[in-house]
Amino acid sequence: MFKKDNKLNQWLWKWHFIAGLVSLPFIIVLAITGGIYLFKDQYEAPKQEHVKVVKAEGKPISFQEQWDIVKAQAKVPPHTMVISAKPNQATEFITGKFGTLSSTFVNPYNSKITGTINAKDSDMFKLRKLHGELLLGAYGTKIVELMACWLVVLIITGIYVFWPPKKDGIKGFFKVRVKNGKRILFRDLHTVLGFWISILLLMTLAGGLPWTDVFGDYFKWIQKVTNTGYPTTWEANGLQSVQDGKTISLDAMVALAKTMNLKGDLNIGLPKDEKGVYSIFNTTFDLDAQKRFHYDQYSGKLLVQHNWDDVGVLMRGRMWFMAFHQGQFGNWNLILMLVISILLTFLAVVALISYLKRKPNGKWGTPKVPVNFKVEYGVATVIFLLCLALPLFAFSVIIIMLIEFLRKRKNNNVAIQ
Repeated sequence: MFKKDNKLNQWLWKWHFIAGLVSLPFIIVLAITGGIYLFKDQYEAPKQEHVKVVKAEGKPISFQEQWDIVKAQAKVPPHTMVISAKPNQATEFITGKFGTLSSTFVNPYNSKITGTINAKDSDMFKLRKLHGELLLGAYGTKIVELMACWLVVLIITGIYVFWPPKKDGIKGFFKVRVKNGKRILFRDLHTVLGFWISILLLMTLAGGLPWTDVFGDYFKWIQKVTNTGYPTTWEANGLQSVQDGKTISLDAMVALAKTMNLKGDLNIGLPKDEKGVYSIFNTTFDLDAQKRFHYDQYSGKLLVQHNWDDVGVLMRGRMWFMAFHQGQFGNWNLILMLVISILLTFLAVVALISYLKRKPNGKWGTPKVPVNFKVEYGVATVIFLLCLALPLFAFSVIIIMLIEFLRKRKNNNVAIQ
């Protein structure tokens, strides 16, 4: 148990208070929407069943014929086909990605298109837009990113401010005073629970930040400079087939893919033009099991093969935390993320109640900091490292410093007069 510096504790408490007050409504929105979004698949499955599920009767037509049917009707040719795992599943052909993602489904038994599912038309897509950008577009994304950055600050400052005095020993980490009034009770619930889920909250933030604009682009730049992202040819970029005679049929590629016994959903990447390549790859949240194979569409020659070990360390970490953030490692992960969402909402609410019970009438009740307090090198180093890691946080710190400078200058001028 270390001994806290009282002046530093007061200074950190002030910034924990201000950051919490500003970000609290956003934290509640993000926690609730994130908790609901965890159940995206369960919510959408029954709504999409009429498009995805067919009656298995008769002999199915070839995959090549199904591909031709989709190409004839689609405005944008599909880039991927998902091999159905069950006989009563329609064959899925995918176009676009992210917000433009669209899937067209073909009934292989009657040669008819059962329907098209556009990601942007779903209720869960709108919920995700609320979670990721507050329905405010690029501006909203940056607001969410800024709140996420300050939530990191809240967690770090909260750990220091909460850290119990040496005399309390280990019991101090579990101490919730239930007989000292509601304000103390709510405060203790906030601090104790907040401390014990702080690491999980940081892990959750690590999974969400790569989706943001500023940090996301910054992280991609670091991956590129350090060569720790995906291999260039992971998605067949730069690979070309040598035009020579007739192309290999899609059915032949499907037959090859089925012999590989790959884990998860089995996909065929479709050639985009005469020089494009076939790809066989699996999508699974057992990341170590992900594999990619790229073939010349004429000769069938294997051009490049990739395993998950070929992916750079930063990208591997990024994808792990993103999957963890979405609860995609199984029921334990889903339940854990739901608990985190509920507890984060609870922490925000009890913090607000505790604040309202201590807030003086007509004042914000901002904690005071000793006049002679100066930020030491250790604290300055931590702030610098946070600024280095979180560009938008660095920008906000510069704005805060500028405001503080102008405020002190104004006060000095008033004192001189």
